[in-house]
Amino acid sequence: MTTFADLGITESLCEVLAKQGLNKPTEIQEKTIGKVLAGQNLVGQAPTGTGKTLAYLLPALQQIDPEIRQAQVLILAPTYELAMQIANVARELSQQAGLGIKVQGIIGGANIARQIDKLKEKPQLIVGSAGRIIELSRKGKLKLQQVKLLVLDEFDRLLDDQNLDNTVETVKLLPKDRQVILFSATAPKKAMDRAEFLESPEHIVVKEDMAAREARENYYLMTPFRDKIENVRKLTRNLGVKRGLVFINRVFDAEKTLAHLQYDGIRAASLLGHQNKQARQKAIADLKKGKVQLLLSTDLAARGLDIEGVDYVFNLDLPDDAQTYQHRAGRTARAGAKGTVVTLADIKEAYKLEQLEKRLGITFKPIKKAKGQAKPQAEKKKKNRPYKAYDKKASHKKPGAN
Repeated sequence: MTTFADLGITESLCEVLAKQGLNKPTEIQEKTIGKVLAGQNLVGQAPTGTGKTLAYLLPALQQIDPEIRQAQVLILAPTYELAMQIANVARELSQQAGLGIKVQGIIGGANIARQIDKLKEKPQLIVGSAGRIIELSRKGKLKLQQVKLLVLDEFDRLLDDQNLDNTVETVKLLPKDRQVILFSATAPKKAMDRAEFLESPEHIVVKEDMAAREARENYYLMTPFRDKIENVRKLTRNLGVKRGLVFINRVFDAEKTLAHLQYDGIRAASLLGHQNKQARQKAIADLKKGKVQLLLSTDLAARGLDIEGVDYVFNLDLPDDAQTYQHRAGRTARAGAKGTVVTLADIKEAYKLEQLEKRLGITFKPIKKAKGQAKPQAEKKKKNRPYKAYDKKASHKKPGAN
């Protein structure tokens, strides 16, 4: 059995990992840690919940010289929540291993004056958003000349149309001889093409194993658009949801859905990009503590979140593509746990289910609408028309037509 020590991780960090019950590296960790320590540029692609954060944090911490009081590692993340999650893991590892490394989270939307004060403590590891990094650098408050390693977490988001310019601008602030590593669960061609400016990194892919795939069940429920919210309410009660995530494509629809669910007595909260950080932090904390059953979110707000014990993911709105479905589904059935994804689809959306099946190699099962059931059950075929039948019924209509 390969150990973290075999990969070159120091004894102090190995001891911390052992106390957390982490004795054997995951496949993505085993394939990438040694290469990161060797200074290689790479893209690490692996399913959600497979330990990608530690795959880059462990070697990153070892590359930092605690005697040099300047930023040496820069990690970019697309959301406040993910950046703070990474910073907290790095800070705990450093403290528990006695590394003497200061970690600072720097994200847009937070108090910049407070961030400037924190930078006076000379952190060596910075986690944050590209926009705020650029702003502080231009003000002369953040020195990046000593950065030897750049990490793009959820790099497909960081290299999309919305974030590309800021990401490229941040890279330009760093020394030319810096190392670059990119991680995400998905690596669409557009993002990979854009990653070429990062010195053609090696692409390491770890696919979802059979055990992980079997731990997650994929169901669908055919329902008119107007009944989707009501069906989420019924399913939440009938299935005994403990911690559920509800994905909605638009902020306005998320706010409307939240109001409906709360009115009907469902303990729900929302995680949306326009909310202040206190509101977002409280929403996540309430879900973790069990104060709310459902957390409603858009894709960007929930990207990369690691919330233990999420047993259900509901797609109130269908995802735009297969990659988005993977990221949503990856919020449940993490680290060996079981989980369920339920996608609610109108007749006009039936064709999208078939597309997702083909592209992801999964099978959607029809969920049984029963009262008081403890867990989802698939309807018997003789009592249910598969969604392909609905697809034929709607075939005369253009996708997205009202």
